[in-house]
Amino acid sequence: MSEHIEITNANFEEEVLKSPVPVLLDFWASWCGPCRMIAPVIDQLAQEYAGKIKVGKVNVDEAGDLAAKHGIVSIPTLVVYRGGNIANQKVGALPKQEIEGLFKNLL
Repeated sequence: MSEHIEITNANFEEEVLKSPVPVLLDFWASWCGPCRMIAPVIDQLAQEYAGKIKVGKVNVDEAGDLAAKHGIVSIPTLVVYRGGNIANQKVGALPKQEIEGLFKNLL
């Protein structure tokens, strides 16, 4: 069982903006090869950092308005929120160490 949360417009404010811990958001789609490639790494980080960070996934096909609000034009895009604000953002299929680097200094 994965440790990530599906993020939608309905739960974005509660799960992301009001989160007491940093949130790593993965904007992805099922048809996106690079998204599928990093999915196991995202899930692994969610398990390794359980309680220290929250990991959310935003399916851009199902939550296109949320993706548009974030200006997402390429996927996968990883966005890290801390204290309700964007702290880091990267586009592309990144290696585990680089993904970890997006949030590790915020812990």
